[in-house]
Amino acid sequence: MSAVIPFEIFFDLIFVFTLTRIVAFMGKPPDPVAMGRGLLLLMLLWLAWSGYLWLGNQTRVDLPPVRLAVLTAMAGLFIAALVMPAAWTDGPGLDGPMLLALSYVLLRAVTLTFYYWVSEPTLRRRLRGFAAASVLAWVPLLIGAGYGGWVQTGLWVLAFVIEIGGYRGVVHTRLGGWPLHSPEYFVERHGLILIIALGESFLAAGVGVGVGTMVTRPPVLAAAVIGFVLIACLFTVHFDRVSPVAQQALLRAHDEQRDRIAMDAYSLGHLPLLAGVIYTALGFENVLALLSAGDEPGGQPLGWPGAVALYGGTSLYLLSTLLVRRLSGCDGRFVHLLVSVVPLLLLPVGRSLPALAAIGLLAAYMVAVAMLPRMEPAPTAQRHGRPGAVDR
Repeated sequence: MSAVIPFEIFFDLIFVFTLTRIVAFMGKPPDPVAMGRGLLLLMLLWLAWSGYLWLGNQTRVDLPPVRLAVLTAMAGLFIAALVMPAAWTDGPGLDGPMLLALSYVLLRAVTLTFYYWVSEPTLRRRLRGFAAASVLAWVPLLIGAGYGGWVQTGLWVLAFVIEIGGYRGVVHTRLGGWPLHSPEYFVERHGLILIIALGESFLAAGVGVGVGTMVTRPPVLAAAVIGFVLIACLFTVHFDRVSPVAQQALLRAHDEQRDRIAMDAYSLGHLPLLAGVIYTALGFENVLALLSAGDEPGGQPLGWPGAVALYGGTSLYLLSTLLVRRLSGCDGRFVHLLVSVVPLLLLPVGRSLPALAAIGLLAAYMVAVAMLPRMEPAPTAQRHGRPGAVDR
């Protein structure tokens, strides 16, 4: 069995710092266009982070010369996070969009180079096919950074589509996918990144409150506690209900089926989970900002962007847990789908309420969801005995 090493947690902390910068990029109060572009930034960075997770699955990344290369990539990731709020703007100094694009290219180039270096011949053939798609994706990424505006948005979407096409079409479908050596390591690393991302929600709360005497006002403190309960419920739903199911499915699967679950349920399925966390954090921040800035005890009602972030982010998170179950080979019941879409049905109500009542309504619903009895359907696919884990 292989465990996540401290150096990888260090890398993950840098990655989660980018999440805080994406929340900052989306605006205060949230801006609809920035919310969409922030999701695009998250998708690109998730692809980059996943590459390092697969590299860690193949070899230890804390040994030279891989360690030095990963540290270089971490520096690029840190720069990308710093310039994130300027991802679509021209300002003083160096060009923000181009710096972000070059940082992404650096992240991907380091991953591909060292993954190829530590791989056996069969895997190297798959990597050559995937590398060709990745390099092709860098073209619209760099061109888009030069144009800016909606052209940049469209070309960066194209870059993501090309990356996913190479990931799914070239490697997974035609060449056999990536081999998973240590399921335990894979599960632990994804769990840690989600936990750290949930913790980022509390950083967003601090940004929303700001500094000053407003922090001690009872409505602000009440909203902070309610938001804490909301995030705790998100944690409970995934780690008590969904994560054990997905983990057991991964551990019991064999060979290609195990590799498929790793790629689908974890490398792809956890992306919308993370997006749900970020949007919920953005809505939480907006609630605290309204309560801190206003004189009304319950705060002004959330605007549509803030309400969509809060309620839509929670619904996206719940729908993503259902997706992870499905991709792990377990059917979801209709009640799971119904539970996931209820926050969207409550959205118009939450939009009309004062900010404190809006987050209170959502938190009360999530408490009820967290307290529901477990209903675990049987796996849809035939499972076999648990394979032995391969050390990295």
